[in-house]
Amino acid sequence: MTINFVNSMRTLALAAATAAVTATAAVAQNSANRMQQLLNPEDVVFLMVDHQTGLLQIVEDHNRTQLRANVRAMATAAEAAGIPVVATSSVPTGPNGPLIPEIEESAPDAVVIPRDGEINAWDNDEFRAAVEETGRRTIVISGILTSVCVAFPALEMAAEGYDVIAVIDASGDYSELASQATIARLAQSGVKVESTFSVLSQIHGAWTPENAATWAGIYSDVAPSYRAVLESFYAPES
Repeated sequence: MTINFVNSMRTLALAAATAAVTATAAVAQNSANRMQQLLNPEDVVFLMVDHQTGLLQIVEDHNRTQLRANVRAMATAAEAAGIPVVATSSVPTGPNGPLIPEIEESAPDAVVIPRDGEINAWDNDEFRAAVEETGRRTIVISGILTSVCVAFPALEMAAEGYDVIAVIDASGDYSELASQATIARLAQSGVKVESTFSVLSQIHGAWTPENAATWAGIYSDVAPSYRAVLESFYAPES
């Protein structure tokens, strides 16, 4: 009886120790997973797909002026943070029109690739090569139309193992219903859907005296009312 009791206690102690180690590992893994949910700027590439002047005219799911401001904010943030930008346009000499100027003005180092007609930008060898040459695996994509120009490459890149984030308010579609259906499809396929402000905040990371003015201006593009915060902060003492 005594030997059996001792053996039973040893078994229980071993089981308890194993459970404790397993629980600790699970906590550590969960913590790591939470950290991985946020963007690592050193692994991010911004893809801007078909933000063209002609296509912009059929955007109806949100304000076009704000859409352009959000795209400008994204491009400016990329330039400030040293994030590569790959932009592409579909037959820019045709009715789709050229890229809106905000992209190249705000991110002069962007790689810009015109396409001859491929609807899915990921089918274009030059575009695919430009993305692969960055060596980055976290894709932040925006474009017009959301249901086509964003969704098609996003779905295929996610299937190929990229971590893909679609910036929904730096993209536009012909109707709110089309946009909502696309968001559901992307989410079901493992593509994250986020707002411009969220993406910018993850890229920014922390306020410093050196970056405050630049990033305050970027945020003010996305949320014009944010300027009121700045005005109150910088207002001279009465």
